[in-house]
Amino acid sequence: MCCSARRCNQEMNWEQFDLNPKVVAALKKALQLYQDHLTSQHQKLSLGCSVLDNLLKGGIPLEGITELAGESSAGKTQISLQLCLCVQYPYKYGGLESGAVYICTEDIFPSKRLQQLIEQQRKMRTDVPAEIIQKIKFGNSIFVEHAADLDTFHNCITKRISLLLTRGMVRLVIIDSLAALFRCEFGASDSVTKARYLQTFGAQLHSLSTRFRTPILCINQVTDAVSELEAAQGSCSVADNKAYPALGITWANQLLMRLMVSRVPQPERSPGAASHHSGSVHYVREIATSAFPQSYLFKGAAAISMWKRAAG
Repeated sequence: MCCSARRCNQEMNWEQFDLNPKVVAALKKALQLYQDHLTSQHQKLSLGCSVLDNLLKGGIPLEGITELAGESSAGKTQISLQLCLCVQYPYKYGGLESGAVYICTEDIFPSKRLQQLIEQQRKMRTDVPAEIIQKIKFGNSIFVEHAADLDTFHNCITKRISLLLTRGMVRLVIIDSLAALFRCEFGASDSVTKARYLQTFGAQLHSLSTRFRTPILCINQVTDAVSELEAAQGSCSVADNKAYPALGITWANQLLMRLMVSRVPQPERSPGAASHHSGSVHYVREIATSAFPQSYLFKGAAAISMWKRAAG
């Protein structure tokens, strides 16, 4: 359909019609807008890795909240920083030709790791001509915000982020992390208030994403699963060694896509054995969302570990 609109616009002999030149120009513009609309409906934000993009059916959806959950050192920040660079690439290479805003709620922004990734873009993005990469001023289009409490975070997303989006300065919002805002604010008896805040933030983020066709990526921490019997007995042992994203079902219902990142130590190799990857293997799987059926997505020794090696 999109190709038909393009061919119609390119091949149509407008001179055969006795039309005012202004009318012809308006028709051409209308066809172009229609073509752009159809293209944008299927567009996603590339992760800069063909394996991940293929398994996510093109990348991160432009409308909706995507969650990236995992334990410490699993690769969440690495993927997030890479997306801050990917969004700046031309549409032709999976980007959105715009900047990113990175909201830190707990730790300081990892500027050193970002700079390392920027320096390695030519090696990591071999699909993009070197002259195009050289023209992109990656560091100039990443805006960092800090929000250590709920009120500051609310003000950030409703005013500061909204302003950046309105001005067209960013097309990606990363929150690192939402769970940190709730860790100290609420106790076990505050579940209703906590759920109300999560629903409010979810609605506000959805509104921004839909209005500006901007991906929202929320980094989340994980909690250990404890059986009901052990919880009643006050036991702290982990059920089946499983970890689940924090914030519960209320937050899960706000998500379009949920990705779980994990790192599994590799077995020790014999001294003479060849190995392309050292230390551990990184996994990504999609769980319980409306965007994809539940499935195991990716054994990440070929991509996330590549990012970690490239970043030193």
